Amino acid sequence: MQDTKERIIELADRLIRTRGFNAFSYKDISDPLEIKNAAVHYYFPSKTDLGIAVINQEIEKLAINKLYWATFPENEQLQFFFDVFYQRSKQGYICLMGSLSPDYETLSAAMQEKVQHMSEDVLEWVTLCLENGRKKQLFHFEGDAYNRALLVVSNMISSLLLARVTGKEVFEKISNQLLKDLL
Repeated sequence: MQDTKERIIELADRLIRTRGFNAFSYKDISDPLEIKNAAVHYYFPSKTDLGIAVINQEIEKLAINKLYWATFPENEQLQFFFDVFYQRSKQGYICLMGSLSPDYETLSAAMQEKVQHMSEDVLEWVTLCLENGRKKQLFHFEGDAYNRALLVVSNMISSLLLARVTGKEVFEKISNQLLKDLL
């Protein structure tokens, strides 16, 4: 069974992905978890502390995934990366980076720094995956791998947003086209 702190982080993660960071309060966490607001404040004295915990958890998940994915060819690694977004789409969630980015200017400096770190981590990994895959002739694209990574990541983020409005199949169409364009 999860401890209270983990349950708070998990629910905050879902709320950020569905509503946005600025659109929920500690009451939105304490009520469904049937705990007092004071319990949320005990673990996370400020909402920034909670936001940072959610981002840190996402960074840790990516680090674990990258270790596992590294045992596969780059084209499969990229598919695994897309699958993470696909699972989010099926749940009606958007990615954490896509949810926090619109609120970026309203976030504390500490949270902004964490969002930047998370974004850099994702872009660095996608860039490396694309460049290594191109060297092995698994990917074929013109230009700089970092620029291509920007296109891939921005398309994945926007596909989750668009899927909310136009239907989940949009995500699959966009991700499939991205892969076709690279192969």
